[in-house]
Amino acid sequence: MPSQRTVYEPHASVVKNSHVPSLAHYEEMHKKSLEKPEEFWGEIAKQFYWETPIDHKNFFRYNFDITKGPIFTKWMDGATTNVSYNLLDRNVRNGNGEKIAFYWEGNHPDDYSRLTYKRLLEEVSRFANVLKSRGVQKGDRVAVYMPMILEAVVTILACARIGAIHSLVFAGFSADSFSERILDCRAKVLVTSDGAWRGEKLLQLKAICDQAMSKCAQKGHNVETCVVVSHLARVTSPSGTPYKSNKTPMTDGRDIYWQDVVPQASTSCYPEWMEAEDPLFMLYTSGSTGKPKGVLHTTGGYMIYAATTFKYVFDYRPSDVYWCTADIGWITGHTYVVYGPLANGATSVLYEGTPFYPDNDRFWVVVDKYKVNQFYTAPTAIRALMKFEDDLVTRHDLSSLRVLGSVGEPINPEAWMWYYKLVGHERCSIVDTFWQTETGGHVLTPLPGATPMKPGAASFPFFGVQPVILDEAGKEVKGEGEGYLVFARPWPSLMRSLYNDHDRYETTYFTKFPGYYCTGDGAKRDADGYLWVTGRVDDMLNVSGHLMSTAEVESILTEHPSLAEAAVVAKPHPVKGECLYCFITTTEHGVFDDKLIKELKQIVRERIGPFAQPDVIQNAPALPKTRSGKIMRRILRKIAVNDRDVGDISTLADAMVVEQLFATRPKNA
Repeated sequence: MPSQRTVYEPHASVVKNSHVPSLAHYEEMHKKSLEKPEEFWGEIAKQFYWETPIDHKNFFRYNFDITKGPIFTKWMDGATTNVSYNLLDRNVRNGNGEKIAFYWEGNHPDDYSRLTYKRLLEEVSRFANVLKSRGVQKGDRVAVYMPMILEAVVTILACARIGAIHSLVFAGFSADSFSERILDCRAKVLVTSDGAWRGEKLLQLKAICDQAMSKCAQKGHNVETCVVVSHLARVTSPSGTPYKSNKTPMTDGRDIYWQDVVPQASTSCYPEWMEAEDPLFMLYTSGSTGKPKGVLHTTGGYMIYAATTFKYVFDYRPSDVYWCTADIGWITGHTYVVYGPLANGATSVLYEGTPFYPDNDRFWVVVDKYKVNQFYTAPTAIRALMKFEDDLVTRHDLSSLRVLGSVGEPINPEAWMWYYKLVGHERCSIVDTFWQTETGGHVLTPLPGATPMKPGAASFPFFGVQPVILDEAGKEVKGEGEGYLVFARPWPSLMRSLYNDHDRYETTYFTKFPGYYCTGDGAKRDADGYLWVTGRVDDMLNVSGHLMSTAEVESILTEHPSLAEAAVVAKPHPVKGECLYCFITTTEHGVFDDKLIKELKQIVRERIGPFAQPDVIQNAPALPKTRSGKIMRRILRKIAVNDRDVGDISTLADAMVVEQLFATRPKNA
C-alpha cells in the first residue's frame, strides 16, 4: 500500500491543454479567488445571462460569526437571471442546439436514446407549461421521486424555468421517509414514474408515492397533482418480454400521465427571472436529531459554482463525453449530472441501471460504447467491482478516459490504486472530491493537470474555499496536524439556510466554532500540506455514500414494541465503506431471536430504505453509559470491531457492561 508520501504526477497527456496545467497556476488562481473574490467570480459570472445586471459594489456579503448577528451569505444580490435559460436557451443560441446533451442508457442494454440541447429546451418548456396549468407558481414546491430517466432532468429544469423549488428524493427511500419530506416542504405537485427496473429488481415507484401521499393526507396535507411517467411499458424487462401489469392505480382529479399532457403543451415558455438569492432547490439530508434537514440552495451562486467546479475539476473540453454514475436524487446528481454539465454545454451519459446488470462489466461496456472521457463514481462501486476478475475491465477499450473521479466518502488507497492502474492505465488523473449536500459543489479536490496525486488525499481547496483545521478548543492547527474541518468564508454555492428553520441552520453549522462553517468532518494536514478527510466526528453514518444519523435509525428501531433501547454505530465494511452495527436492549417481555432480528432489519428497510438495513444486530442487556446517562458510542464502536483497547472507562456508571458486550458479540460479526 502506498505511503502518504507516495505521489503520482499528472500524466503528460492530461497536462497538455489542461485548463490548469501546473500547481503554480492553481496556486495563483486560488490566491486571487480569496484576495479578489469580486473580480474572480465576476469574470466567471459574465459568461452567463443576467436580466438585471450584477451590482459589483454589492457583489458579496456574509457573516459567519454567530456572536455578531444572524448568519447569512449573499452573492450577486439583486441581480436576476434564470438557471434554465442559462443551461438551455444560452447553449442553443451559442450554436449548441444540435449537440447531444444526454445519451440515455437504460437498465437493459437494448434501451437507449439521446436528447439534443434544442429538444431538451422544448421538453422543459412543455413540462413547465403543464406545471403552470396545474397552478404551480414561483416559490411553490414540487416533490420528485424518479428513476434515472430523461424526464427527471426535464422536471427539475422545468421547475427552475418557472421559479418553483424542486425537492428531489432518492427513489430508494421508503414511503415514510418520502412523506416526511413532502410534509416538511408542503409540496403542491409530485412527479414520479409508474416504476423502473434496477438490475433484475422491479421498483413500484407510483405505489410508494401513493403510500406517501396517503400518509401526508392523514396529517392534513394533500398533494394537488401527481404526474406519472409511463416508463415500464417502453423499456425491456430483464426477461426480455414486455412488462405486463395491471394499470397503475390513478386517482381521478389528482393523478395524470405525463404522456397524456406533455406532448400537447407549447414548446415555448418564457422564463421567470429570479433574483440571485432566490431559492432554486432544496435537498434533504439526515439530521443528527433524526429529523431530515431541508438544505436550501439559491440561484446565482449555485449556478456559477456548479459550472466552475465542473469545468476545472473534470477538465472538461467541448468535445468530451462525461459520465457521472450518481443518482439524480442526491446532491452529486443535482450538481454533476444536471446543473454543472449543462452550464458548460457538455454531453453526458445518463445511466438508469446498476454496475452489475446484466453483467459485472456494465460500467466498462458503457465507457467503451460512448467513449467516455471523464468518469465519476463512488468508492463503494469501485470496491464492489474490485472483487471481480481483472479481465472484466481489460477486455474493454477504456483508452478514451482522461479523468477518473471519486465521490461520497474518502477513497481507501487500495481502491485508489486499482482505479488508477487497472481502469486508468496509470495515465488518468484521479480527482478524489470532498464536498457535502450543504456545500453545493466540490470544496477539496485535486485538479487533473495541476495536482500531484496522493492515494486517498482530498488534496487542496477549490477556488474561493478557505479550509481551516481546528482543535477541540477552537484553536487553529497550523502545519501538520489533525482536527475539525471548518471553512473560514463562503464560496458561491454554500447552502443559505435550512428550509423554514434558520435557527437550526445556525445551531448545526455555526455555533460550535463561531466565525466558521463546521462540516462535521475531521481532517488532517500532512507535511506536504495535503488535506485528508478522516470522516464524521459526530454520530453520523456513511453507508455506500448515503449519509444518515444514528439518531434517525435508533428512533425507528425503538418503535418496535419488544425494544427498550437501541444504540447504532458505524462499522467499517469492505464494500460499503461503513455498515450499521446495532446494539439493542429488549423490554422485560421482549425475546431476542432470529424473528426479532428479521423484523428490525425490515422496519429499517421500510422506514429509511434498503441501503440502511443493519448488517449486525447484537443483543445488549445493558449499554455503556456515563453516570449522566449518555451512551458511550466510542466504546460501542470498539466492540463492533472487536478491539479491546477501549480507553478510559472510569466515567461509566457500570464498567462491567463492556466485558459483557464483548462476551455476547455475535461470532459472525
